[in-house]
Amino acid sequence: MTALRHLWAGPGRAVVVLAFTQILCWGILIYPPVLTMPHLVADRGWTLAFGMAGFSLALVISGIMSPIVGGLIDRHGGNVVMAPGALVGALGMALLATTDAWPLYFLGWALLGVSMASSLYDPAFATLARLFGSSARRQITFVTFAGGFASTVGWPATHLLLEHVGWRGTFLVFAAVLAFVVAPLHGFVLPRVPARSEGPVSSNPHPLPQQPLRPEGRPFLLLAMGFALHALILSGVTSNLLAMLERGGLSGADAVMVGALFGPAQVVARLIDFLFGGRIHPLWIARGAIALMGVAFAMLAFVGVSFAVAALFCIAFGAANGVMTIARGSLPLLMFGPEGYGRVIGRIARPALFVQASAPFVVATAVERFSDAAVIEIGMLTALLGVGCFLLIHAPPLAERR
Repeated sequence: MTALRHLWAGPGRAVVVLAFTQILCWGILIYPPVLTMPHLVADRGWTLAFGMAGFSLALVISGIMSPIVGGLIDRHGGNVVMAPGALVGALGMALLATTDAWPLYFLGWALLGVSMASSLYDPAFATLARLFGSSARRQITFVTFAGGFASTVGWPATHLLLEHVGWRGTFLVFAAVLAFVVAPLHGFVLPRVPARSEGPVSSNPHPLPQQPLRPEGRPFLLLAMGFALHALILSGVTSNLLAMLERGGLSGADAVMVGALFGPAQVVARLIDFLFGGRIHPLWIARGAIALMGVAFAMLAFVGVSFAVAALFCIAFGAANGVMTIARGSLPLLMFGPEGYGRVIGRIARPALFVQASAPFVVATAVERFSDAAVIEIGMLTALLGVGCFLLIHAPPLAERR
């Protein structure tokens, strides 16, 4: 009981709050469009491509805003930035639900892009780094572990809401959750005082660098490029995977079944990292994760699509993405240090978010112009390029443990 009271009274409360709000924010801002968009465009007489352009706009706006949001968190703390971000998201959701004019529709998505930049993993990581400094690796892992359940919660909840209150009612419920649950938690419950000012923190499993690298030049560009290539693979594959598996010979039910393995594989991989205390250096995690993605593509390319191969692909791909998210939060922390971390991770996220916004359309176009097999081979080559980026990165020399 005393331990729980200490956790809730101290900076460790941030882990509990952000673990919960990440499930809500991902489940509201990222996962629902695949379910809500067909209803929205059918009601308004728009094409699906036109409707999804709003979601792409949100991702672009998020990429533009990420370094700004990260810098604000560095200076003022997560509670000052993430709470208004949730309120902006609530306004965006309300606009989508209540207006049929397409300029206001895109304005709503632009507001949601601002909310994404100030509500999802990157601002959560920046908040944890500000509170826990260089020892934030374990807290980041726990928050991403909880966030892995967002699709498990978000998709069923969205489906249930669509059945009972329609798509407009669904957006209004989302707006209410952002305004009356997420915003108060971020604004009033997130700690404001860094852990180092209140007492000792948990030890870092990795020695700190003697001198953190400056977030510029070759190491920074390679890191940003590696994570952008991962975003290209992730966004392009997940948006087209089920259709590609069906064209490869699987039934619709089988494709959905193997696709459902992606989420649990993410969670299991993050849980393993958490249980091992994050003892593997995040640079090796990044190298191994994107290499595993390349192996997964190679299975599809050289063995062909079958239920077993597709299942192995989804498990490998999900596990790799699960730990890659941890690496994206912890690797910049160990390379560049906690000082100015929020802005650094925002700069790294910017090209990845731009790529994520365009990848579904790029991959869909490549499938139409070439073939599924060609796209799988391109995915394999992209993963190899990503491995090359991370292999060319050399972490700064480590300080000796005392």
